[in-house]
Amino acid sequence: MAEITAGMVKELREKTDAPMMECKRALTEAAGDMEKAEEILRVRLGNKASKASARVTTEGLVSVYVSADAKLASIVEVNCETDFVAKNDDFIAFVNGIAKLVTEKNPENVEAIAALPYGDGTVESVRSALIGKIGENVSVRRFERVEAVGRVASYVHSGKIGVLVDYTGADETVGKDVAMHIAATKPKALDTTGVPAADVERERSVAMAKATESGKSPEIAAKMVEGGVQKYLKEVALLSQPFVKDDKLTIEAMLKSKSASVSKFVLYVAGEGFEKKSNDFAAEVAAQAAAAAAAK
Repeated sequence: MAEITAGMVKELREKTDAPMMECKRALTEAAGDMEKAEEILRVRLGNKASKASARVTTEGLVSVYVSADAKLASIVEVNCETDFVAKNDDFIAFVNGIAKLVTEKNPENVEAIAALPYGDGTVESVRSALIGKIGENVSVRRFERVEAVGRVASYVHSGKIGVLVDYTGADETVGKDVAMHIAATKPKALDTTGVPAADVERERSVAMAKATESGKSPEIAAKMVEGGVQKYLKEVALLSQPFVKDDKLTIEAMLKSKSASVSKFVLYVAGEGFEKKSNDFAAEVAAQAAAAAAAK
């Protein structure tokens, strides 16, 4: 049997807000598998245990850059080791510079960014100098460049969530409103057909477990499962979500009322998909002090 440590229980509790003992019980039942334990908690506790996808799990920043005519834009994520460095002015300037560079130079992939001319050298030489100055590793994790069908609107929240929206329509506030909505609700796709199949199957599995526990007849249980999946699809598809500024309208209805449309969006959450290291408080303070000393 897998050992269930206090750290594992703490991590699951932070991800789900579930009671400590429920977290331990779920981890034990899942033999230490964190993802399976989250699904078990969702079956038992419902939506109270579904926060994991929105949490930031490592340090760094997301930045966007949009061309003057709003026809080209890029979004990038650059990682560092501590939140202390993520607030460093030199680090922030580097991240913003990479976003602009990607927009202008259109590199093929992350590896190609390193060789691009930047400052007095290349991106790689500037990155190396920055590492020496701040005392932490810095890495460009990912980027996406958008050549707009219409125009690009953008929104960045606290450097941790970034959004680009390719939209059409005369009202420029529409694009910004949709970008802010996406940052708040974190949809998985533009419409229900674009939701990843793996996510749909995972939701179907949770719905089936709930239906089984309900003790309903197979016919009713099947309807419960299908209803649960359809509800999920509407919740995670942008166009069917209630607009955060007017929940009487869906995003699709709001866009129609403004004679506007959205062809694409890109959403980055800093650290998404990474497992965050758990440092004790003393070690974190020591790391921050060392970084501060190196920056002087």
